Amino acid sequence: MSGTETAGLHVADHPLVQHKLGLMREADCPSSDFRRLLGEIAMLLCYEVTRDLPIEQVPISTPLEPMMAPRIAGRKLVLAPVLRAGLGMLDGMLALLPAARVAHVGIYRNPATLEAVEYYFKAPPDVAERLVLVLDPMLATANSAVAAIDRFKARGCTNIRFVCLLAAPEGIARLRAAHPDVPIWTAAIDRALDDHGYIRPGLGDAGDRIFGTV
Repeated sequence: MSGTETAGLHVADHPLVQHKLGLMREADCPSSDFRRLLGEIAMLLCYEVTRDLPIEQVPISTPLEPMMAPRIAGRKLVLAPVLRAGLGMLDGMLALLPAARVAHVGIYRNPATLEAVEYYFKAPPDVAERLVLVLDPMLATANSAVAAIDRFKARGCTNIRFVCLLAAPEGIARLRAAHPDVPIWTAAIDRALDDHGYIRPGLGDAGDRIFGTV
């Protein structure tokens, strides 16, 4: 996958990603198509965010002869969707990483203050020893992203990556300021946030569109 990268920010500009994202943005995109497209983009982003996973050589036997074959080294990583919209990215990631562990972070945005409010957290006991991919389709104010990453760092995690579908410049700046050690992968950077904290031009409320509650 081609892409651009600056200071821990990775933008996947592959034509397939951009084509599918354009379809998702359309106001009349049905929820069923929206979910499918989100899963497909998540799979493509998963390919990119795991590009540098460590590899080790292990002995195997092919039908013809023994050989040393590459395998991903170390413990299986953790996929951590931020509820509820992050669930829309989970299946696409699991399609490529079926052995990954899954953590869940329940956070909602207070509509009056836009502050993040946590209501649920569940992660593997040894999460601190694993690479954690925090999943949330929208990086808007970044309050939820920062809160989720705060929670994992409080559990001792030091290897965290944030993966989203869309990012606003304000959200990128906030997340980079709060957690400069956490790289960001996104499919696109949009223009700005509006007065209600929504990304423009964006695609609306990702959670509502995933679950058909609009």
